[in-house]
Amino acid sequence: MNEVINVLDKGYVRLTNVMGSDLSVVNSARVSYDKESTELTEGDIRLIRFLAREGHTSPFRHATIQFEMYAPLMVARQHWKYIVGSDHTMDAWNESSRRYVTEDPAFYIPKEDEWRSAPANSKQGSGGPLVDKLEYHEMGELQHVYERHVEESIRLYEKSIELGMAPEQARLFLPAYGMYVRYYWTASLQSVAHFLNQRLAHDSQVEIQAYAKSVYELTKEHFPMSISELVKKEA
Repeated sequence: MNEVINVLDKGYVRLTNVMGSDLSVVNSARVSYDKESTELTEGDIRLIRFLAREGHTSPFRHATIQFEMYAPLMVARQHWKYIVGSDHTMDAWNESSRRYVTEDPAFYIPKEDEWRSAPANSKQGSGGPLVDKLEYHEMGELQHVYERHVEESIRLYEKSIELGMAPEQARLFLPAYGMYVRYYWTASLQSVAHFLNQRLAHDSQVEIQAYAKSVYELTKEHFPMSISELVKKEA
């Protein structure tokens, strides 16, 4: 299985494993009556719609899906906080660690027209393009400073490794929030749908919306009926 969608400048979402299908949801629900379907019928589709509409979500936890995510730390930590703060326990998360590996660091570098201004009437989220509010040379200077900051941080990180510093401390030289991290996320179909309903919302951070859209596209290929009923897609 090699289903990958590229996200942002260097990131991606890769579907690595799937257990179950829409039929798994149906049969998990019908077992109460000692019944089983061998192919998805119109009656089964009506059952999926009923389960989703009425909030009978346990049958959707009998299907699971696994992703490999490569995302800036600011996205990964927002994703992680959603999981630990959720009441859905059918999740697993494993992440690469610079305590053990010294792979080349990569950073999210937005283009000049991708930086966003602070919103006018809120303490969170984004406003319009920052480039519309700054002089051309001001935006160019910010872009240049950020790129130089990343380059210098990588140089200091590599130098500290070369001098024998422990990787777990050398990583302190790397600016955290823009650095790409790689992690595996395994979740029940219910939990995936909960994530999507939260992060496809129009007021969600733009970068995590991009990852949510990719998760949605990869999931609907394997659970078309269930995900269409569970997720009210906004973005």
